[in-house]
Amino acid sequence: MAGIPGFHSLSPKIKNTVVAGGLSAFVFGVYFYTMRAVGGTDELQVAIDKFEQHKHTNEPSEATVAPKA
Repeated sequence: MAGIPGFHSLSPKIKNTVVAGGLSAFVFGVYFYTMRAVGGTDELQVAIDKFEQHKHTNEPSEATVAPKA
């Protein structure tokens, strides 16, 4: 079984530490990548804000509506 040169001569405790460090770095990398990708732009919230703004600008104000008799 071929592996990383010099890794075979290390003690099992050091090997486990190296593997744990590599796995931890991978997990944190995936986590931060995902949070950045998901939290970058909230397209749905932008669309909701535009809709609300459009709705408020197009509804007639109570001062311009003729009073009901």
